[in-house]
Amino acid sequence: MHIAIAGNIGVGKSTLAGLLANHYDWDVNYEDVDENPYLDDFYRDMKAWAFNLQIYFMHSRLQHIMNIHDSGKNVVQDRTIYEDVYIFAPNLHEMELMATRDFETYFSLFRQIEKLLQPPDLLIYLKASIPTLVKRIQSKGREYENAIRIDYLESLNKRYETWVKSYDLGKILIIDTDAINFIDRPQDFSSIVNKIDAELFGLF
Repeated sequence: MHIAIAGNIGVGKSTLAGLLANHYDWDVNYEDVDENPYLDDFYRDMKAWAFNLQIYFMHSRLQHIMNIHDSGKNVVQDRTIYEDVYIFAPNLHEMELMATRDFETYFSLFRQIEKLLQPPDLLIYLKASIPTLVKRIQSKGREYENAIRIDYLESLNKRYETWVKSYDLGKILIIDTDAINFIDRPQDFSSIVNKIDAELFGLF
């Protein structure tokens, strides 16, 4: 079983991934953030490092997916390769932070990689408003994330909504996190688990 969690920066993907892995006694696959050699440079100069960052993420994400399926284990994954391709890279291109030549090369590479991919059994999309995202980003205290611009987050949110509406690779569960707190309120986390069980196992 492969569950993948998608959502904007700061929405709570890593936290939910850990909670779900613990609940189901599954493995968890976290995004390579702290080990990413490009993130600090990217947030200081997006235009100079956008292509490098996206290539790193594509390679890392592909490696994770291959490891998940080779392991045969049940895994909860934090972030997907599809978000890089359909949200972050085109957003950087539209903002003129990634050159057209680089974007076309990047997307062409993904088209070849896509042939090797098996989509998750369930995609969980965590959505949140900009004020909620900003509050959560600040609470995490990551220096490079504190430099993220509001218009950047807004643009990503719009792209997420468009992508989710067109997602047709498998089951998808959409969770609005503005009004819930699955960290501190057990009932909120239980509600999410019940929805996942219904999608995966037909339990109501």
